[in-house]
This record gives sequence, C-alpha cells and structure tokens, in this order.
Amino acid sequence: MTFVVTENCIKCKYTDCVDVCPVDCFHEGPNFLVIDPDECIDCTLCEPECPAQAIFSEDDLPDDQMEFLEINAELSRAWPVISEKKDALPDAEEWDGKPNKTPLLER
Repeated sequence: MTFVVTENCIKCKYTDCVDVCPVDCFHEGPNFLVIDPDECIDCTLCEPECPAQAIFSEDDLPDDQMEFLEINAELSRAWPVISEKKDALPDAEEWDGKPNKTPLLER
C-alpha cells in the first residue's frame, strides 16, 4: 500500500506533508506534489498534515481520483525529491477545493 496525492493539491502545493515524511518520498513539480509509491512506507504521517486534504491511502482513494495512483508513480520518476517545507503557491487558498483541476497539472 502507498499514499497518493490527489487532484486537490494541483495549484495549491502545500508542503506540510513533506516536513513529516521520514523517508523523503515526496517529489515536487511546478504546481503539484507526488508520492513515490516505491519509497512510501505507509507511515500515515502525511495524510493528516495536508491542509487541502489531498492525500489518501491507496485503499481509501476515491473512485474519481484513481488516475492519481498512476500519476504519482509516473511523475515521481521524473520530478526531484522535496524534503523541506516551502511556501504554498501564492494563490493556493483560492484553488483549494476547486474541482476539475487535473487539466491544470503542469508536468
């Protein structure tokens, strides 16, 4: 099992989750974070830290977010590791909770 960053992280990119990760499994893209499923140790620390509630256990992943399992795996191979908390994107609060953000994902 792994944890998965889902659509609500797009254009928010809060990094509170990164700060608590003991294995540095988060990777950073321009407007989104992903979790490397091969590095995640299922410690559960990141999920409650996400202000956007965008992190789910693979077992609890909503049906409409299933594509993010593959997106996390794919982009974690391409993007660099992030291991320290950074500021969220400037307009993160405006984007938090908005639906249909997947087309806005910058790869």
